[in-house]
Amino acid sequence: MSTKNVRLEVMQFLEKNIDSFVDNYLIPVEKIWQPSDLLPNSESDNFFEEVRELREYAKELPYDFWIVLVGDTITEEALPTYESWLMDVDGVKQKEGEGGNGWAKWIRHWTGEENRHGDLLNRYLYLSGRVNMREVEITTHHLLNDGFDPGTDSDPYKNFVFTSFQELATYVSHNRVAQLAKKNGDHKLSKICRLIAGDEMRHHHAYSEFVDRIFKVDPSEMMLAFNYMMKKKITMPANLIRESGGAIGDAFHHFSESAQRIGVYTSMDYVEILQKLISRWEIDKITNLTDEAEKARDYLMRLPDRMARLAERMKISAESHVFKWVNPAMVK
Repeated sequence: MSTKNVRLEVMQFLEKNIDSFVDNYLIPVEKIWQPSDLLPNSESDNFFEEVRELREYAKELPYDFWIVLVGDTITEEALPTYESWLMDVDGVKQKEGEGGNGWAKWIRHWTGEENRHGDLLNRYLYLSGRVNMREVEITTHHLLNDGFDPGTDSDPYKNFVFTSFQELATYVSHNRVAQLAKKNGDHKLSKICRLIAGDEMRHHHAYSEFVDRIFKVDPSEMMLAFNYMMKKKITMPANLIRESGGAIGDAFHHFSESAQRIGVYTSMDYVEILQKLISRWEIDKITNLTDEAEKARDYLMRLPDRMARLAERMKISAESHVFKWVNPAMVK
């Protein structure tokens, strides 16, 4: 049987539990928070007073913080790209029920939860008065136009490695932003980012559970897929961001440096996430591997130390790049 056909069989095997995945890792629409729960209520007589309060707190947040918050928002708002990419994975069919399969249910419900993140952060940025929203919108528009290629093709094994890693990375980023917002006195923004981080962690647990189950039924091919993705390096979803008039990807390096400078997401975080995945999937204990997969396992086990040495030598510019998204005169 071909490798692709084995993957399709494994996807059908996982699909039998799709309802339990939805129940265990996602929250029903009527029970989960919505963006309007966390922002000034436009129907209230106190709306303008609440907006003024939000803007006062926002004044205390520093420049690099705003760059990271804008970049996180743009990343979340590129959700249509991520949904269309997951819908193209082998073993996923567009419709549910007869002639379709349960993976469409998972992806759509996951998308529904993720969609709230961009909505909430975008409205916060708009109300804060600290950000040039038209420039932010242009960058988001470009990011959707330019697309996204995580290097997974339509392989479900590679895709689930990517989502396991990326959901944990977004948890780290949003959680650190929450901590910095609290440190700077903006408790409402801190709560917003903390709740978004909580969603990301649940989603990480779901995708890492998919990988864990695949390791139990197709260990060698899953090991090779994990190895492939880590050799290639995980591509950040915002790696193609650009400002108005800029070339594809020209803003990502500066955005990444802002995140590293304030400790929101660093090269060492990348290494620690890799180590957590190795531990989560108990890579050192997996048996019945082919010779090729054994070599892949050996590479993966050595990789965190090697990458940590590289991360320690990385130099970050002390100067903030001036983005069109945020006017330095408008912030601290």
